[in-house]
Amino acid sequence: MTTRRALLKSLAAGAMVAGAGTMGLPLSARASGWPDRPVRILVPFAAGGNTDGIARLLAAHLSDRLGQQFVVENRTGAGGTIAAEATARSPADGYTLMVAAVAQMAVFPAIKKTNYDPLTDFAAVSNVASNPFCLVVHPSFPATTLPELVAYVKERPGKVVYASGGNGSISHLTMALFVKRAGLEMMHTPYRGGAPAVADVIAGHVPMYFGNLSEALPHAGGALRPIAVSGATRAAKLPAVPTVAEQGYPGFKTDTWNGLTAPAGTPKEIVDLLAREVKAALKEKKTLEQLDSFGVDPIGSTPDEFKATIAADLALWREAVKDANVSL
Repeated sequence: MTTRRALLKSLAAGAMVAGAGTMGLPLSARASGWPDRPVRILVPFAAGGNTDGIARLLAAHLSDRLGQQFVVENRTGAGGTIAAEATARSPADGYTLMVAAVAQMAVFPAIKKTNYDPLTDFAAVSNVASNPFCLVVHPSFPATTLPELVAYVKERPGKVVYASGGNGSISHLTMALFVKRAGLEMMHTPYRGGAPAVADVIAGHVPMYFGNLSEALPHAGGALRPIAVSGATRAAKLPAVPTVAEQGYPGFKTDTWNGLTAPAGTPKEIVDLLAREVKAALKEKKTLEQLDSFGVDPIGSTPDEFKATIAADLALWREAVKDANVSL
């Protein structure tokens, strides 16, 4: 009887180990007991936007796969840097994560000194999704291609205006970067956000705006004319619109992204596990459909790839900040 009980216990233990493998948990993470309580995912913006939506998709997937609650906590303020600082200062135990946007990890640190270092105070987990920017003009604007736009502006130095979502915003910096590389002189009109900037271009008060693709899509081909996209490849939603690079500016690339991060020093097995789960989530039909509704493209990078993206974007936006002469 004792032998039989010992055998059953042994079989049960083996089944538990096998089950851990099928759940996607490496034995090192399972042995550490992570996660054995709820995990919070900080979001640097209010509920309702793309960053919040992506965080909630990940939270649902991770809760289902890892058997603990992953709870989204919107920590707003200071352009998202409050959430970033809170994440950087949290214990590196896997129980605090953040779905970061490019603004917190590359743009604001390029503009001014922040209370965190995006390269040393965080463990990059995975870049989840991204989308490029789209240069749009009012339908009455007499240019249908980027070379035509450049020629028009060069004939009127310092007289043509572009809108942005605010001084130092990514839409401002993207256009400033292009203006510098194209050798243009233009006037900048900042708005309090992308929505009012788009509204004024639609109304014909300002001729152009280089903003988030998701802002332009609802109006493309009607109230707005897309001229170029800023990604490395054409946008799936606007396949007929060439990239900036295709139209005479090789190497030009800017985009906005949302990625999963953790405090620096978070155990590698936890970081690697989370990165694998992000990739797994991005293979699910419902996740892909939701991301498509946000107007973003799935990525699912490795931790090393995501860290390289942050470093490259930090250098890029520092160049743009210098070109735009921005200080906050």
